[in-house]
Amino acid sequence: MELYNTLTRRKQPFEPADDPISMYVCGITPYDDAHLGHAMSIIIFDTLRRYLEWSGRRVRLVYNFTDVDDKLIARAADEGTTVAELAERQISSFMAEWRELGIAPADVHPRATEEIPSMIDLIAGLIEKGKAYPAGGDVYFRVRQMPGYGKLSGRSLDDMISAEPTDIGVEKEHPMDFTLWKGAKPGEPQWESPWGPGRPGWHIECSAMSSRYLGEQIDLHGGGMDLIFPHHENEIAQSEGHSGIEPFVRHWMHNAMMQVGGEKMSKSTGKIVRLREGLDRYGADGLRMFVLGGHYRSPLTYSQVSLDAAARGAERLRTAATLPLVDGAGDIDAAAARERFIAALEDDLNTPQALAVLFDLAREINRARADGQAAGDARDALLELGGVLGLGFAGVSASGESDAGPFIDLLVELRQQLRGAKQYDLADGVRDRLTELGVALEDTRDGTRWKRVQPELEPEEAVPTADSLVESALRF
Repeated sequence: MELYNTLTRRKQPFEPADDPISMYVCGITPYDDAHLGHAMSIIIFDTLRRYLEWSGRRVRLVYNFTDVDDKLIARAADEGTTVAELAERQISSFMAEWRELGIAPADVHPRATEEIPSMIDLIAGLIEKGKAYPAGGDVYFRVRQMPGYGKLSGRSLDDMISAEPTDIGVEKEHPMDFTLWKGAKPGEPQWESPWGPGRPGWHIECSAMSSRYLGEQIDLHGGGMDLIFPHHENEIAQSEGHSGIEPFVRHWMHNAMMQVGGEKMSKSTGKIVRLREGLDRYGADGLRMFVLGGHYRSPLTYSQVSLDAAARGAERLRTAATLPLVDGAGDIDAAAARERFIAALEDDLNTPQALAVLFDLAREINRARADGQAAGDARDALLELGGVLGLGFAGVSASGESDAGPFIDLLVELRQQLRGAKQYDLADGVRDRLTELGVALEDTRDGTRWKRVQPELEPEEAVPTADSLVESALRF
């Protein structure tokens, strides 16, 4: 498998040294609800993990929560609650949405507040090595002690000084020295340390947690491109400065940002669409289709039109997986589809090409169904490969049955009652609507039977789902 490595600035073989593969992904700061930008990153790294495991490789994933931070402190004060209570509420909400997206939990979900001893040990080790120094109750990292500082972002110290706010204080030896430990302030959470009470800086958290749970050198570190500088740059400095092992990370993988109106979707810009809203409107498969329809290194522009199209695409795949087929394997080359799917993901996680394979399978399945041909192996491949991308085909079982059956029975019964009451126009309306949704009725001596057929709709239109059938029932 080849993946683009941010550190080397080129696509190169992903060659993990560990078994299981050690994988660390920077998590959220839980001071507010998650938004679609968070979902983008989560979906991308979940897809990578799924593919690696499907390919027979084991993965140990660590995904952290920064549950003490300036934003958390400010929000908790505004709400009249504690930082701990706010963080717990938001993490619980986030994990519920994560499960709804079909994301499997990480092997470890460390929280910064539970890892303070490890951070203090790491800071003490950096001071002992001359890489850090205490000053005025704080502790700073000496960037000039790391000759390679800036290698991830491709910046020199002079460039950083001119381009970045530096938070210069009289205690700092160099404008770009960054904080490892913050001295206590009134009303803020604090812990005891050799340098006085306080709390950890943001960057030291991930160095401490990754080394504790994955070791001093890890195979892959992931996150959004907005974390390259300063966060990941500083992680490298801290981790390599402490362990002396280079590289700290063998492969750096960063996803591009989701954009709204030309700006990054983030709480700081105020341009966000909450993940809860996205799940309610487009469903988990619709959101996954939207994210995976673009390459992870290309910015993704939010629009309702694009998300509507993604949701319709998810329904098209669901249709192919749901409607009944003639028994048997059929003539569709499912093995060739699997090979193309693998080739796509092995090439820098090219999810758009992988999705194209699924749509090709769906088209062939629908064609076989229309011709009365078997295509069971193709549907098995569609379900299997869709699962690698995290598509749940909600309501679809391994046998291809959906959850709409009881609602179809309800509409058939309603039609019978309307006919018995001689309300033939309404009864015909029920039949016509079912036909549009891909359900054919046949009146026999023993009653009315129904079967699924290919919907008489344009490919991008809706297909029979429990929701659409309930909506039809309510109309009558």
